[in-house]
Parts: sequence; structure tokens; C-alpha cells
Amino acid sequence: MTLYFLKGANIKRITWLLLITATASADSYQPWHDRTLAEPTDASLFSGELTKEQLDNLISKGEQLFNAVFTTDDGVGRPMATQAIIPTKRKRAPKNTFSRTAGLDANACASCHNLPTIGGAGDFVANVFVSEGFQLADFDSTDPQFSNERNTNHLFGAGLVELLAREMSADLARQREQALAQARSTKEPVNIKLNSKGVNFGQLTISADGVVDTRKLDGIDTDLIVRPFSQKGVITSLRQFTINALNHHHGIQATERFGERWTGSNDFDEDSVVDEIQTGDVSALVLWQASLAPPTVKSDLPENWIAAAERGSKQFDDLNCNSCHKRSLPLDSLVFHDPGPLDAAGTLRTNELGENGNTAYNLALMQWADTLEKDEQGRWLVPLFGDLKRHVIADTQVDTLGNELLSQRFVERNVFMTSELWGIGSTAPYGHRGNLTTLNEVIEAHGGSARASRDKWLKLNDETKSDINAFLKTLVIEQ
Repeated sequence: MTLYFLKGANIKRITWLLLITATASADSYQPWHDRTLAEPTDASLFSGELTKEQLDNLISKGEQLFNAVFTTDDGVGRPMATQAIIPTKRKRAPKNTFSRTAGLDANACASCHNLPTIGGAGDFVANVFVSEGFQLADFDSTDPQFSNERNTNHLFGAGLVELLAREMSADLARQREQALAQARSTKEPVNIKLNSKGVNFGQLTISADGVVDTRKLDGIDTDLIVRPFSQKGVITSLRQFTINALNHHHGIQATERFGERWTGSNDFDEDSVVDEIQTGDVSALVLWQASLAPPTVKSDLPENWIAAAERGSKQFDDLNCNSCHKRSLPLDSLVFHDPGPLDAAGTLRTNELGENGNTAYNLALMQWADTLEKDEQGRWLVPLFGDLKRHVIADTQVDTLGNELLSQRFVERNVFMTSELWGIGSTAPYGHRGNLTTLNEVIEAHGGSARASRDKWLKLNDETKSDINAFLKTLVIEQ
């Protein structure tokens, strides 16, 4: 055996790793063992365009993993790794495995995403503490100088949101390329206003020599990639979100980021469990999230609620709330490719697994797809009540939503992604920290770019405010 060729202190460690690997094998696993990742999902099942039957089977596996209560036998814990999205070593092991600040902070994905059902939002008790994690791994304080406290967002309709972001990113990139070609051809500077799906992202100025001035961009990164996830709009894809969360919340490290390829180790966190979660399991988790039905509009209501909601819907537009909370955005295709095209290194991207490793999930096969309306061009209308854009949401007079002290991914502290309102009737509490208990409170907390709408709201009578509440609370997640 290879073991006999090892020397000195390495013998004991490698022997232990071999035993762990043997324990993880399907042959030795029994249902009563303390492992949930004992039988990895076969990555070869994710290839080409999946049939409805294949989709259903893999969605079921993804749901099982989302509900799974991970254990130390699975690799829970990261004694010598931080919560950072880039593999980062700790200086010393933590005193406690679980911590409400730097994590670990949950046993299962569903521990936090459960309101009103699995995949949903979370109560204040499920808040997470977010920091970049490179320098701040050893803190055990909830003081906001060390981390930003965030409430749990729901995941319903997440596949549609990512598809919208991909199409918008591709659209903006085309506009930039066309402007570059024009500047080269005319040898004159070009100013271009960036707009995709009716959302304005500011403008670019391109000089004749191809230098791109990005200073007038609005609500998007300079690479023109729309990042639709997290309250700050800094997460590109469900796959990146999943890998981040597995490490941060559970200490379960995906091989595609923390394995041999990028770290030179199959046990980067030094917890004596190797190759903790494989590509197939990550793909199953992504598919389950991407397949979640979009929130809907509750219709089985008393007549007085329906009448109030109709009045409130009109008032919503009159207040200009729909300038950011756009009722719907058009989507050209319901085919969800995974891995996707826009992620950074450490999250698998299109073609990294070879041609046979690219999977197409046609979300049109999902039963809920028939509920989506289409526009005159045949595009699906995604009723997210959002714009996938960042906005300033606090000012010097109204600063409730600008209470964070740390920037995240270079996004200013008072800038947040527009919250999609679909599902808001099922996902109290409100605000990025989850500390606002009513819709009235969160509306009145809007400052910055939303200040004018908020000021109009304050002038409304109580009955009109009640009508707007009635409308918003028809936007629900079906259980």
C-alpha cells in the first residue's frame, strides 16, 4: 500500500484521511450513519438538456440536500479556514465551531430559508453576519464595525432572476462593444446610454483610442455584469451563492473552489474530511433553487380586500414606486444553463467541465411556467417587482437603511439592490437587517433615491396607506 512509502509524521495523518475516505464510500454507508453526503450525486447526470423526468429526479435530490442537517462526518467545521469567498487560511483555530458572527451558524440550508416554507425567507433569529472574512476571521462580536447583519432572503423565482441578469449582462456588453467599434471606426469619442429591459444603468464615454470612462455608470459594476443576489447585489449566480453559503454557514467546502485545483489541497480547512461536497451535489442544489416557482398574487380573498388591493395597486404606481420596483421584466429564454457564463474563478463556468459538462434546464417544463404572462414579442414577463439594480437608499435625514459600517465588494454603505417585492406578503420582517416589523415602517425608512416616493407616502391618509398594504400583501409565496 502507498501508506508504507510515507515517512515520519505524515503516516498518522494520511492513515486517518484514508479511513475517512473509506467511511464516505457508498459501499460502507448505512442509513443510520451520521452522514448526509455519503452518496454523492453523479455529476455525469448533469449533461445536455435534461428531460422532465431527469429534472424531477435531480430536483428531488437538491431538495434533500437543502434540507440535510450536515454533520462533522460530512465536513462541518472549517477550523483553519475563514468564511471568505476566496479560500483563506485562519491564523488559529476558533474556540467554538459554531458562532453567530463569523459562522458556522446553521446546521442546514433550510434552517434559515423556511418562511413561509422551505426555500423561503427567515425571521430575525436567522440573521447572518457578513464580512469579507480575510482580516476579520477571529472576531466574536456583533458590533457593526466587524460585520454587517443581514436578514435571510427568499429564493422563490431565483432561476428566473438569474436568467434575467444573464440576459441584461449580455445586452450591456453588446452595447459596449458596439460603442467601441464605433469609436475605432470614426476616430471620435462616443457617449452611450446603457439600458436593458427598460432599466437605465448610466452611461459610458469611449475615447477614440478605446479607453472606456465608467465614472457615470449607475447601479452596476464596471464590468457591466448584473449581479442579482444578496442585498448588495454582489453575487453573480446561484452556484456562487451556494458555494459561498456552504462554506460560510456550514463549513462544507466545495471541491470546485477549495479542492486541489485552486488550493493544492483536498482538505483546505484541515478538519480531516477530504473533498467535502462534489460538483454533482452542488449542481443538484443549484437546480433545486433555480426550479422554485415564482411568488404569485393571492386571489382567493374577501371582496373588501380585493377592492382595497386594486386601489392600492394604482396608488403604488402614483407614488412612482414602480420606477425601481418594476412590476415585471421581459425574459427571452427559460433555458437555464449550469455552470453559467459569468462567474469568477472558483465557481465553475461554462465549458470548464468540457462540452458534456454543460447542462441545460428548460424551466418551461416546470408546471409554474404556464402562469407567466407574455408580452407582444413573445417574451415571458417575470413579475419580480424589481429592477436588478443598486440604488442609494439612505440620506442624512432618513438613514434607517444605511446603518452598515462596512462596505461589501466595494459597494458603498448606503447603496443596496432593489428588493424584489414578489413574495413580500409572506416574508416579514423587512429591511436588510430584518428589524422592521411592518410594511409601513420599511416604506418610511426609504431615503436617498426613494426619498421623493417616501415623502409622498407620508402625506397619504391612513385609508390610502391601508390600501397599499392590502395590495402588497397579495404578493405571496404559495405553500
